[in-house]
Amino acid sequence: MTTETINAAASGTWKLGDLEINRIGFGAMRLPQNGAALRADAVSGDRDRAIGVLRKAIELGVNHIDTATFYFSPLRSANELINSALGGPYPDDLVIATKVGPGRDQSGEWTAHAGPAQLRGQVEENLRQLGRDHLDVVNLRILGTDSIAERFGVLADLRQAGLIRHLGVSNVTPEQLAEARAIAPVVCVQNPYGIGMRPDQDEFVRFCGEQGIAFVPFYSIATTGREGGASGAESEEVLTVARAHDASAAQVRLAWTLHRGPHVLAIPGTGNPDHLTANVAAGALRLTESELALLEGLHHRDA
Repeated sequence: MTTETINAAASGTWKLGDLEINRIGFGAMRLPQNGAALRADAVSGDRDRAIGVLRKAIELGVNHIDTATFYFSPLRSANELINSALGGPYPDDLVIATKVGPGRDQSGEWTAHAGPAQLRGQVEENLRQLGRDHLDVVNLRILGTDSIAERFGVLADLRQAGLIRHLGVSNVTPEQLAEARAIAPVVCVQNPYGIGMRPDQDEFVRFCGEQGIAFVPFYSIATTGREGGASGAESEEVLTVARAHDASAAQVRLAWTLHRGPHVLAIPGTGNPDHLTANVAAGALRLTESELALLEGLHHRDA
């Protein structure tokens, strides 16, 4: 597959509410720093390279970018990089999804999750950093299993006021999703999920599809490595499929994710332009039934 033929459109499309996007998108978490982890002592990444990656993503047909105000290093902010690279004006078809809830202070240390009183300020900070008069999608990121009604209600009010177009939820249980949907429409769920990671989420993934809700897994490449990134060790099952397609293990993991249903999206992140191209190319990878069965066995092996 040559670079000229790689395009995110090969992954198919899905609608977040009324916003149609290609199913393979881009996650901005890695852009501000070298390495994946969001740490106070993170080393800031190269600004020009990050801007180049964002612009290349658009060239490759990516029209869904996932970000957050808490994606920053001492010298870089994902939102500011997105604004600098793509704003003035943004492409008409670009959908930017952000998250609110978690907080980091100026030193980069994590703070308590935002309560109802702080959420509006987080939304306004996203608007300021991105240079937008409204946000396409805002996900309420949750920590714990307690009620989200009051916090989600704040975002529903901001949606009614025109500051937010669509709402989603992140790191939630089915019960929390039901609670949110009783307040306002939910267009997407962002939860950790991948081959061998959270097979208990399989039914939840299917349920979201039945309800017309996008399921947007994070850590689908890194899986249990989480924000630290992939461990480097890989299972023989994944490697077998990769060899059959002359693909990388990461590409197989992304392709498996997209095969979970037409409503499942992918938002792999990278600060490397070559990795970006490979990630987008994975959207065209079609796995056979026998390959999917092999990977399904791996997915449930340690469940």
